[in-house]
Amino acid sequence: MRVPFLDLMAQYRAYQGELDQAMRQVFESCAFAGGPFVDKFEGEFARFCECDWAVGVGSGTEALRLTLHTLGVGPGDEVITVPNSFIATAEAISWCGAKPVFVDVRPDTYTLDPDRLEAAISARTKALIPVHLFGQTADMDPIAAVAAAHDLIVIEDACQAHGARYQGRRAGSLGWAGCFSFYPGKNLGAYGEAGAVTTNDANLAERLRLLRDHGQSQRYRHQLVGCNSRMDGLQAAVLTVKLRYLESSNQARSRVAQLYNRLLTQVPGVSTPQQGEYRDHIHHVYAIRTPNRDGLARHLLDHGIGCGIHYPVPIHLQPAYLDLGLGEGSFPVAERCAREFLSLPIYPELTEDQVNIVVRHIAEFVSGQADHLPVNPMSGDGHNEA
Repeated sequence: MRVPFLDLMAQYRAYQGELDQAMRQVFESCAFAGGPFVDKFEGEFARFCECDWAVGVGSGTEALRLTLHTLGVGPGDEVITVPNSFIATAEAISWCGAKPVFVDVRPDTYTLDPDRLEAAISARTKALIPVHLFGQTADMDPIAAVAAAHDLIVIEDACQAHGARYQGRRAGSLGWAGCFSFYPGKNLGAYGEAGAVTTNDANLAERLRLLRDHGQSQRYRHQLVGCNSRMDGLQAAVLTVKLRYLESSNQARSRVAQLYNRLLTQVPGVSTPQQGEYRDHIHHVYAIRTPNRDGLARHLLDHGIGCGIHYPVPIHLQPAYLDLGLGEGSFPVAERCAREFLSLPIYPELTEDQVNIVVRHIAEFVSGQADHLPVNPMSGDGHNEA
């Protein structure tokens, strides 16, 4: 049996009738750019995130960039984030003319380490972007405390955290603004590119609406220099349907993750994801760590098991950011994760039989290497992390 890394067709079939009807309504109304379908989704997503406002934009990258721009981040400023995210987090900072400054991550949750934050702050620091990685939030209370002490803006990169909670509060409601991506593979995914910004600041929401639509308050009346980053009606209609099922699909992902956790406790040399205190994990990515990651990936792929790597090269070691002068060893936790992370299939439609097959092939590979497994100092014992 082949096990795909992601199965968007299975998701489409689950909601096909509602999705087809929603898309047909967009075609029949010809409300393709902005309009009532976007308005409807924005209202429902804001309520879901327990925020006052949600502003739909063209992508998660645009959500980050426009938020930074709206909050006045520009040339000469520094914005702190982590090196183990998708490059869009740093790109958004760079496109505003600011400099990304990286802080290493915790060795258990792989999110920004609050204990390292103070040392990265300078007179030029304007904002912090903690990344809610793989489906769980960063340690927002200590991060917020540091930010408040230095009068810094906190912007959540919540692009992988649709529905996650911290201390009972939704991702997207924990900072000045929350930035979401609806790329098709996300827990809440569109059928193309789309993103959103959530906030409780009415002025920020209004300025974002202007910026995303060429700065116009009404047709051909431009209040400021903006851009074209509108969410289209078709994506909004699709997202409105899928939002109805997000809670149940996140719960299904959690059941898959729990099954992986239970089965992988029998496999030495494999570290499973840890869930931090006070957090609900929505398991966008299920990333294990193992010393011979590349060998295991080849083995799984050879046996029809899809897998991925999030992310093989930390941002500070990417050619695009070599001018920062940050070589290997600058962020040892993030760099080690890049060498050892392997993402396994996880989606609501994944069956118990499929999970068993994935784990069986992992166990087969590891058993052939049992005599060569090193102790893993990040987990303390070379075995699985609960």
